[in-house]
Amino acid sequence: MSELRFVRLGFGGEAVEYQEAWDKQREVHAARFADEIDDTCLLLEHPPVYTAGRRTTQGERPLDGTPVVDVDRGGKITWHGPGQLVGYPIMKLPRPVDVVAHVRRLEEALIRTAAEFGLETSRIEGRSGVWVLGDPVELRPAPGGLSLDFDPRLTDEEFDPRLNGPEYAPSNAGQRREDRKLAAIGIRVAKGVTMHGFALNVNPDNTWFDRIIPCGIRDAGVASLANELGRDVPIAEVLPVVERHLREVLGGAEPKPRAIERPAGTVAAAAPAPAGEPAREPAPASAPVPVTAQVPA
Repeated sequence: MSELRFVRLGFGGEAVEYQEAWDKQREVHAARFADEIDDTCLLLEHPPVYTAGRRTTQGERPLDGTPVVDVDRGGKITWHGPGQLVGYPIMKLPRPVDVVAHVRRLEEALIRTAAEFGLETSRIEGRSGVWVLGDPVELRPAPGGLSLDFDPRLTDEEFDPRLNGPEYAPSNAGQRREDRKLAAIGIRVAKGVTMHGFALNVNPDNTWFDRIIPCGIRDAGVASLANELGRDVPIAEVLPVVERHLREVLGGAEPKPRAIERPAGTVAAAAPAPAGEPAREPAPASAPVPVTAQVPA
């Protein structure tokens, strides 16, 4: 992997419109694919905007018809805006591309960042991103004063927190002591080069998330560094820390061989021989075939 460079596109009063940043991503992506530049991470803030990944359902969008930008990344709907540090690492991954490993590296860099500010975060199996873990279910205060046995989210797959009062709002998950997402991750890999990336909630107004079903998750909420630490945390304070950990984790990653076991009874196809040489024998069915893949740093 090449040297990772950072480009700070705009913050605060110079926040970058989403479409402008998306166009910039495409431009950098093309240059990286052509090896005209090194791996590049764009860092910025956006003005308020909702963006929807490919798996977003109609019922997860704002109920009042607020415009949503449909994008070509994975994941579902989220919000970007002031107080949120957005990063778009545009990197060439070795083949075979290991998308999960790339996501895990992004998570690791942000987990290290939060830890440096004194906030313990984690991963949740089956849910990408960086999470502040809540209390065990039996120790959480019951929403609306009801017993947790009657929490509608446990039995109703169509439950919509937006129609049931602020006690269910994603922005209030900390008060409910529930799991809450500090950083969302959604990426796309095209021609072996990554696009999109992460959104770290530093000090945003998290009530923006209450108008959607963030990431399609109904039984958890959102967090921010400022709310969890109980103090103001400016983006400028977080920027160099994020850059350092991204450089350590992403820039320090090395492709390593990974053995793939073929299903019993299958035989690898014979590799084509160069002109003038005999064909090589296929590998035995039980022999692991070494490939190259990225693994978490």
